[in-house]
Amino acid sequence: MMEKLFHIRAKHFRPGRVAVLGAALGFIAPIVPAHAQWAVYDGAAHVQTVLIAARELQQIDNQITSLANQAQMLVNQAKNLTLLPLSTLSTLQSTISQTTALLAQAQNIAYSVTSVEQQYQQAYTSISSGMSDSALFSQAQTRWQNSVGGFEDALKLQARVVGNIPSDSSAMTQLVSASQSSAGALQAAQAGNQLLALQSRQLSDVVAVLSANGRAADLERARQAAAEAESASQYEHFSQYNAYSPTAISMFGSSGN
Repeated sequence: MMEKLFHIRAKHFRPGRVAVLGAALGFIAPIVPAHAQWAVYDGAAHVQTVLIAARELQQIDNQITSLANQAQMLVNQAKNLTLLPLSTLSTLQSTISQTTALLAQAQNIAYSVTSVEQQYQQAYTSISSGMSDSALFSQAQTRWQNSVGGFEDALKLQARVVGNIPSDSSAMTQLVSASQSSAGALQAAQAGNQLLALQSRQLSDVVAVLSANGRAADLERARQAAAEAESASQYEHFSQYNAYSPTAISMFGSSGN
């Protein structure tokens, strides 16, 4: 019955009749709303939301990477500020002190301008023909002792410098190893500075040896020059006397020409 009523063509119904029919059929089915509510899916908006979320995730990832780089930079800075655990300064200072003490033990004429001026004047340049034989002999002995002492001082210093070679080799090996395995720039720089200090100490040894050898050679040359001056003074001293002239002497009670 209901299906037949719904299939009747609309032209057979007038507006008033439709209303009456609707009221009559109200007990059968509810009236359908004029505008139905349907859920609409917007694909473009969904894609835009996904893109925004992806960009935010990328920004977060970039921030995490930046923080990781900053943390690594701080770690590297800490390494660069790490001090070198190895120090050869005390050994170098001790070696220099020993060499300096050996130079201070120079015999007779010290490494001092004042000492050289005074003692050189007394023993090498104060020779005159009016000096007594004992004074000339005393000065000659002093000059000989100075020369011998100068050579002895040079030999001692040479032995001291040669004795430093094993410890220098060990220190150089340790410093080079520390430089190559350094954790940061500061350790490498400190190892390099200590290597330079070692080289400076070795150069000071070379200067000390050259000075000692030069001192010994100069004292010997000064002794030879003073000996020549002494010989000249002695010749001048003896030349003041008259030459020898033969005279007749008598032997066994007789006289002869």
